[in-house]
Amino acid sequence: MARFLLRRLALLALGLLVASLAIFVVLRVLPGDVAELIAGTNATPEQVAGIRAGLGLDRSLPSQYLGWLGGLLHLDFGRSLLTNQSVTAALAERAGVTVPLTALSFVIAVTIALTLGVYSGLRHDRPAGIAIGFVAQALAAVPALWLGLLLVVLFGAGVGLVGVLPSNGFPDDGWHEPGPAVAALVLPAVTIGLIEGVALLRFVRSAVLDALGQDYVRAAAARGLTRTQALLRHGLPNVGLSLLSVSALQIAALVTGAVVIESLFNLPGVGRMLVGDVGSRDLTKVQGEVLFMTGIVLVIGTLVDIAHRLVDPRQRVEAP
Repeated sequence: MARFLLRRLALLALGLLVASLAIFVVLRVLPGDVAELIAGTNATPEQVAGIRAGLGLDRSLPSQYLGWLGGLLHLDFGRSLLTNQSVTAALAERAGVTVPLTALSFVIAVTIALTLGVYSGLRHDRPAGIAIGFVAQALAAVPALWLGLLLVVLFGAGVGLVGVLPSNGFPDDGWHEPGPAVAALVLPAVTIGLIEGVALLRFVRSAVLDALGQDYVRAAAARGLTRTQALLRHGLPNVGLSLLSVSALQIAALVTGAVVIESLFNLPGVGRMLVGDVGSRDLTKVQGEVLFMTGIVLVIGTLVDIAHRLVDPRQRVEAP
């Protein structure tokens, strides 16, 4: 187990290193000059060159990358080119919205996948199971932006048909007001959770159908258990393992979904900040924000792999 952990941590570190290099290079390829943006349209070439030198943009790209990488080793993501604000401080502030939003969306998605996925698998030949499968297929094709707008029209306070939930902004005091803060995340989290939940639901349904055909479930049913009891007692662990494996792949979709949904619901999260900084060409902030969101995906993927190893005895025996 120790070798496995060391290997996974080494892969995580390598993944973050490769991601940081890719993000840095891609952002430098984009057209435009932040020094000219800061200087304004009437600035002379000498003034633009002075701003570029002051920001360190006149250094070679390898030198800029190594300087940024050295800061990352101390959790310093650099400073904004436009405001000189600490990127680390900005990320810490905005992560207080993005991380809870992603976590709540994940809980909703897994709840939908487990409950409806198991039920539709057990009732796959009944009208209820067929209807759930049809609705899941339909929702999987719905864009998150459209679904979010629909939920606002239905439940948004002040604008919805049943205006019971806030649909715009976040409390000024943040999590010092936990009730309003949680309420502000409900509609965005339900939007992301529904989209990702129906995607996971199909995998759970397939895993349930596969488990029902296994000999150990049939043997349990032959001993007097109903099909549902046999599945819940003997097949559900394998269904859970399948869900655990697939959920790691859905984490990236949850994080990228937060970028769109935060803008729609006017939430002050990392995703909304990223959209604004891309428009203003604040390269240091953009590369820090993208790496932060990439890091969330990689870290959660690593934790899922470790959890899969811990709960699945077959991997502990067979893996080198």
